[in-house]
Amino acid sequence: MRRPVSPPSAADVAEVTIERVGADGDGIATLPDGERIYLPLTLPGEVVQVGATTRRVMTGPDGPAIRQSSPDRVTPPCPHFGACGGCTLQHWQDHAYAAWKSDLLRDALRRAGYTDPPIAPLVRCAPMQRRRMDFAARRTPHGVALGLHTRSVPSPAHVVPSAAAPGRAAQQSGGRARAPHGARPVIDLSACPVLHPTLFALIEPLRRILPRLSALGREASVVANLLDHGSDLLLRTDRTLDRSDREHLIRFAREQRLVRVSSALGKAEPEPVIVLQPPIITLSGVPVELPPGAFLQATNAGEAAIVDTVLAGLPQPLPARARIGELYAGCGTLTFALAQRARVLAWEGDAAAASALRQGANRAGLGGRVAVTQRDLARQPVMAADLNGFAAAVLDPPHAGAAAQTAQIAAAKVPTVVYVSCNPAMLARDARTLRDTGYALAAATPVDQFLWSARLESVCVFGHASG
Repeated sequence: MRRPVSPPSAADVAEVTIERVGADGDGIATLPDGERIYLPLTLPGEVVQVGATTRRVMTGPDGPAIRQSSPDRVTPPCPHFGACGGCTLQHWQDHAYAAWKSDLLRDALRRAGYTDPPIAPLVRCAPMQRRRMDFAARRTPHGVALGLHTRSVPSPAHVVPSAAAPGRAAQQSGGRARAPHGARPVIDLSACPVLHPTLFALIEPLRRILPRLSALGREASVVANLLDHGSDLLLRTDRTLDRSDREHLIRFAREQRLVRVSSALGKAEPEPVIVLQPPIITLSGVPVELPPGAFLQATNAGEAAIVDTVLAGLPQPLPARARIGELYAGCGTLTFALAQRARVLAWEGDAAAASALRQGANRAGLGGRVAVTQRDLARQPVMAADLNGFAAAVLDPPHAGAAAQTAQIAAAKVPTVVYVSCNPAMLARDARTLRDTGYALAAATPVDQFLWSARLESVCVFGHASG
């Protein structure tokens, strides 16, 4: 039985002022002893009570004891805000939030050594447009909870969030019971202001069918992609599907008019359960048949902005026989647009994505314009010698960035580098490599397609002094 936690003494209570919002969306304050702490769901200028030695946020009947609120605090549009791990900043006035998003890119480039980076206006994406979501499913005594995980809990050395904050109790060790093996609880979604309505409409039907599947022992995930002709689902379970499970899923796919349902045991390779229509996504006019669970840019508008900005960053005009090296090409989000300007040599590490890209190019008659190579660019980057003579290098790396590949691009002195980033911290590291080897920053555009989150897409264009 858990012992009750004694309230802190008056001598242990301190008031701190939130100085700014950090890169992860938490308010940053300084304790009387000089230690910096990170406080979720707080805003610049707010005065918050904390334990001066326990680092614990003080609470009242309505959550964290914010003694002075920011004038920029607003009512979040989602009832799950605060508990759900999807959004972190719905409580911030839009103009201040948008300025902070642009500053994420500005600060990253300054850390890279570009003292006055030319930041273009923030490209905004509207609510209810997210076309890709990875749902968590967990079997409970009351059915299957389906939605997103609660927020992860920072270590006490940084902050111990309020155990009584509205909507956050599920993630606290002192709140409601924790999920098995310490896993974060699942928020059973009843609303989502970022998700496309077509995908959100699948939640309730999924909530009804998942309990019937013997393949769902304790937990599963459902990756949902919205493609040209409907929704494509990938179900990852902790047990193997049996015949009855497959029959349930086939019936579900037909009732919901899905294009495809695929399944996988854990992290194994997916296999189709049923395909009702070709799982096609059109990328810059080229239809591509996607593998199950394939990566897509989060929104149509975000993808369009990224493609347009990448094209604008290419040398103008390109020579007739110019070649572009595309690294981390995926299924072709940028490839087919680039192929309209020059011959593209595309490298991609994922076998299924590389195959989809190659087949899409061949079916569109672009075999002479697009050459695709499967290659793990983190372990085996394209070397500088192989990049010599390219007019431009375009890279769209994963969250971990592209340290090894950026070093080879810099060594080759490719005249123009267009870097598409989803992680400002890794962008700062890789941009430092470019700056230290003679690259100037020509343009930088932030793209907010992960609305109300701490995530930011950006497109940065670098030119080498020798070019």
